Order: sequence, then structure tokens, then C-alpha cells
Amino acid sequence: MAIKQRQVGKSGLMVGPLMLGGNVFGWTANEATSFKLLDAFLAAGLNFIDTADMYSSWVPGHQGGESETIIGKWLKASGKRDKIVLATKVGNPMGPTEKGLSKAYILRAVEKSLQRLQTDCIDLYQSHLDDADTPQEQTMEAFATLVKQGKARALGASNFTAGRLASALEVSRKNGYPRYECLQPQYNLCEREGFEKELEPLCMKEGLGVIGYYSLASGFLTGKYRCEADLTKSPRGGGVKKYLNARGLGILKALDEVAEQTGESPATISLAWMMARPSITAPIASATSIEQLWELVAATELELDHAAITKLDLASAW
Repeated sequence: MAIKQRQVGKSGLMVGPLMLGGNVFGWTANEATSFKLLDAFLAAGLNFIDTADMYSSWVPGHQGGESETIIGKWLKASGKRDKIVLATKVGNPMGPTEKGLSKAYILRAVEKSLQRLQTDCIDLYQSHLDDADTPQEQTMEAFATLVKQGKARALGASNFTAGRLASALEVSRKNGYPRYECLQPQYNLCEREGFEKELEPLCMKEGLGVIGYYSLASGFLTGKYRCEADLTKSPRGGGVKKYLNARGLGILKALDEVAEQTGESPATISLAWMMARPSITAPIASATSIEQLWELVAATELELDHAAITKLDLASAW
């Protein structure tokens, strides 16, 4: 079955409905595994890949740039640059002075990302987080320069409030600069209010794409964490403790019921629920094994019926 592509905002970038998270490359997925995951993702008919310059600087001994470097090596070895839509991000600290969204820093950082990725153009270049210390005019001017130079095709913002995203769009409009064409917010069945309350209406009104991260709530929505004892199962266990409450367990119960009806896993159903939402372009999810990857890819072929979506909506209502 051919996978129906979606446009990222009004950028002209056409992508599959699932984005592969590159945060694990060089961290919990070594180079060989990362290559296999990238090959399999492409073979499944998907093309949208997410990374950031600072992945995975949180690992002891890492500097950041590990994920981009692995993707760059894979692009060179596979020759598949033209088959993917490549997204990376700038602004999160890469060093004491290497951070933020000033023009000087963006122009420096993009060169390093291009070098690591072994490409001359980033398809979707995003502000990783807002920078209140830099005027938005300066940031958008820097991005406009990159688009003009052909180093970035489209722009996006991650972790912005609705107010700051709206003002950035206004700056672009006023100055004739390319605008942010998509938003990358935290969004999943457990974390709905932060996006749905103010950001979603703005994205819908402006015609922005949305690529939600933490789509499986740090693994909670896979169903493998159901009590305190389960939290020791992986390095990310600690991050899901906050979901072990009446609402979280209610969401898992609804997922279990839909799983029984569809024969699909809770992870697959969680992603399919996101894909069915009109505002969402593609949820981002990462895998560290081919088995996990197939579970994610299965969501692109699962069309949840109205009853299943309503059940999940009610269980996860905020």
C-alpha cells in the first residue's frame, strides 16, 4: 500500500505521516543499528527524519553532534539523500557560548550541522527552543539568509509558546522573510493540554505543520510501565513515573481495549490516534530495534474508527 504523503505547512516539503526520531542514534542505538533502522524506515515507504545538533550531549563523554554524524555517514554510504526529508535543530546549548538564536550563532551552527550531515542543504531547519534574549527580527533574518543561500529549504520552531510563535510569524510577514512552516511541540495522549489549548488553534489558523515529539510519552504509551516496579525496565523509566496515576492508567486501559479490537499494540494505536488528528502532520517516534520500528510503522496503515478515537479522547481528556 502506497503511503499517502502530507505537506509540511505550506513549505512544499512532502512527507510520510511518521517521523523517525534520531535522538537515539549514537546513544541507545549504535552506528550499525542506526543504519539498519534508517534503511528499514525508507524501505517501508517513509522519508521524514528528525535530529538536532545537540543529540546526544546528555550522555557522559558526548559533545553533541553524534546523531547528525551518524546520519551523515549513512547518507554518504547509502547515497539516499534525495529520498529523505531531513530535519535538524539549532539553539540548544552545544557549549557555554554555543547556544541561542542570534544571527552570528545560527550562521556558525548551520555550517557544523551541514558538515556532520555531509549535505549542502537541510530540508527543515528548526529553532530547538525559544531565545528570549535575541530579537526575533534577528533570528528570522538569519534564517532568511540561509534559505536565500540554499542551505535550508524550510523553517520550523520547537518548544515555542503560542504568543512567541505568533510574534515570530508576524516578524516574517512584516519583513518579507520566510516564516516558520511548522511547530515541534511535546504532544501525546498523556500530554494534550499544552498543545491543544493555544498552539493547535494557531497552527490550524496559520496553516502550519505539526510534528509532535515524545509521541509515546517516553515509552509509557507502549504499555510496558504499569506499576512502580516497571520503572527500572529502561534508562527512560524515571521519566514516566508522573503518568502512573488514575488518568494515565485509564489511558492504558482504553489502549488495551482498542488493542483487543484491532489486534495492534498500544504503541501503534497511540501513534495512529495522533495521525488521525487534522492538525498533526507526523508524530515523531524513535526505535532502537527493527521490531520496535515495525510497531511504529504499523500506525501508518491503521485507520482507527470513530468509536476508538472517541474512547481514547475521553480517557485522555484534560
